[in-house]
Amino acid sequence: MVMLGTKKGIFVFESADGRRTWKSSGPHFKGTAIYHATFDPRTKTMFAAVDNFIKGPTIAKSRDLGKTWKEGKKPPRFPKGSDWTAKQVWHIEPSVEDEPGVLYAGLDPAGLFRSEDDGETWSLNQGLYNQETRPKWNPGAGGMCLHSILVDPRDPRTMHIAISAVGILKTKDGGKTWAFKNKNLLAEFMPNKYPEYGQCPHHIVRNPSRPNVIYQQNHCGEYRSDDNGETWKEMVSNLPSRFGFPIAVDYNDPKRVYVAPEVSGAERLPPDGRFLVWGSEDEGKSWSAMGNGLPKRSFYNVYREGMDTDEEDPSGVYVGTGTGQLFFSRNAGAKWSLIADGLPPIFSVSAASA
Repeated sequence: MVMLGTKKGIFVFESADGRRTWKSSGPHFKGTAIYHATFDPRTKTMFAAVDNFIKGPTIAKSRDLGKTWKEGKKPPRFPKGSDWTAKQVWHIEPSVEDEPGVLYAGLDPAGLFRSEDDGETWSLNQGLYNQETRPKWNPGAGGMCLHSILVDPRDPRTMHIAISAVGILKTKDGGKTWAFKNKNLLAEFMPNKYPEYGQCPHHIVRNPSRPNVIYQQNHCGEYRSDDNGETWKEMVSNLPSRFGFPIAVDYNDPKRVYVAPEVSGAERLPPDGRFLVWGSEDEGKSWSAMGNGLPKRSFYNVYREGMDTDEEDPSGVYVGTGTGQLFFSRNAGAKWSLIADGLPPIFSVSAASA
């Protein structure tokens, strides 16, 4: 199953024959921007970050694979009198198996919220909200969005979050305190090129079989951490550009990682006028262009949540574009096929086994 959050609702694609053919449903939430749609395998529940123009940002869930949806009783909101107002829910992250009913949500501006009742109510993480440097944080081009949340599968008290344009923060005590983890991350747009904070991470991912290894697509390069996010190593290597938004790690091979480079932050187009996915089999030490099946002349771009892999063997790779194409590879990017075209701009792609 593949869930798409788009500018005009949620689309769901399902395959029952080894990913040879697909049936689709949707749009659900017709005409409404869905910045992230994901699946909680613990309860077989879909969750959606809904940009409700009237009510403000909300989070909805479905227990029947998208046929019906229900919004929670209390959406994530900053406390009364706060200098921040909830603009958008960027990401929803289920916690680990040992924490049933616990989910996290990342908002713009830079708020982390936790639910302990399967998304019915949400509470603000005060440790991050009161972090001493918060008054000095600044937004990126897309806002000051908390867009990535990684819960350590070995210990849910340890988490990483990514905020644009603030950087990576880590907690080891369940969110009571947070520390910046931006060592060796370039911020070429800053006077100090390697500041304590002020970087613009675009997306972070990990494979649960090697939780100490975290991959990052940053505004200023591709990086890998081998020590659970304490320090970072550049892995730009032979890529055509440092800039891009999505990054995905293969479900079966944690050394295999995928990116979709763009020319630059100013020129958000694929290099040389051809959209390509680039893959690495050696943790980003070297990269290969993967364009078999992709149009020769193409100017697609991919948003930060627009790439994912599935749990099959070999792991499938899915890429959704800002112009409504959904591409798929069943063989680690060696060949691509088009699942769907003509969709609204795709904000997020999430693959799951229902």
